[in-house]
Amino acid sequence: MERTAVNPVAWSEELGFSQGELVSGHTRTLYVSGQTAMSADGKPQHDGDMAAQLALSIDNLEAVLGAAGMSLANLVRLSVYTTDVDVLFRHYGVLAGRLGAAGVAPTSTMLGVTRLAIPGQLVELEGTAVA
Repeated sequence: MERTAVNPVAWSEELGFSQGELVSGHTRTLYVSGQTAMSADGKPQHDGDMAAQLALSIDNLEAVLGAAGMSLANLVRLSVYTTDVDVLFRHYGVLAGRLGAAGVAPTSTMLGVTRLAIPGQLVELEGTAVA
């Protein structure tokens, strides 16, 4: 698989995401459903704690990727849904650090929403990965 970041402007790179990604030569695409701060047995975790919910959401995203023989390094698209954009930005380093450690800056969209499917959840991550 070959990835080429497409960034006609530089500001997004400073925030850890690319404006576009051209992917070629891949053989598998994984579409990952929204991952939240849920335990392995489906119980919501870390009520009211954005940083902890974000970290567990990333862990859960990474678990789905791992089950498909992929890692965060394969992520080409990441959608972030949150009930509080301002609070999420205060903890965005949790996400940016994990992506940076994986050497990836996927295309990304962040949306503020009224609520998520599971009451008490503050953030949800949805992704696309290629290998």
